[in-house]
Amino acid sequence: MVNKEAPARVTDAVILMAGVGSRLGSSTGALAKPLVQIGGRPLISYVFEALEKAGVQTIHAVLGATSGQLEAELVPLVPAGMRLNPITNPDWKKQNGISVLSAAAHVQEPFFLTMGDHLFEHSILHALLIEADRTQANLAVDRKIESIFDLDDATKVLTTGSRIVAIGKDLKDYDAIDTGVFLCPTEIFDYLRRARRNDDCSLSDGIRLMAAEKKVRAIDIGDAWWQDVDTPEMLARAEEESARLLR
Repeated sequence: MVNKEAPARVTDAVILMAGVGSRLGSSTGALAKPLVQIGGRPLISYVFEALEKAGVQTIHAVLGATSGQLEAELVPLVPAGMRLNPITNPDWKKQNGISVLSAAAHVQEPFFLTMGDHLFEHSILHALLIEADRTQANLAVDRKIESIFDLDDATKVLTTGSRIVAIGKDLKDYDAIDTGVFLCPTEIFDYLRRARRNDDCSLSDGIRLMAAEKKVRAIDIGDAWWQDVDTPEMLARAEEESARLLR
């Protein structure tokens, strides 16, 4: 049963930031997407603050291409009282499921899982804390499909009630969008290992296997805002909306 009264604290979060951000390009001058300036601050600082408000104590940052430099840039951005645990994924050129697996030996469950290039209001984490079934994977989904900035690029989700039954960018039948914000048990690592093909897999591959066994819940974010920042156009949209994250 989902406990809505007094959910236990979630102390760990995994943030994926191993990619090079090729679609965003070098025009921003930032070393990596998490450091792109939005509202006069690095994108990742908003993510750190949201996790701090949710009670997270340890941030497991999965790094890749520029791990040493990026770690040095991240350290001063971590709020006081939180700990940064940098994890280097040597196979960062592979899909993001491999980056998630890099954190398997480090986290306590349940843990938040998010992307280093996604902005989101902290209320999304609160919804996960209150509504999640902590024995399963929980994905924050956006049912405001008409508000999605780049729908073609978005990962689509099909649900039956609160249960996710399908996920993927190419779904033709869907009723929600994947925000990239999860609350997961460590069991997700087992499914990612099962999903590997030629020692590679995406996060969606693992979630798809869990969904087939009725182990993934959709948590509706309601009116909350989020934005993937993967292209110059998405960055411009995030800049317009950043005041939401400053209030």
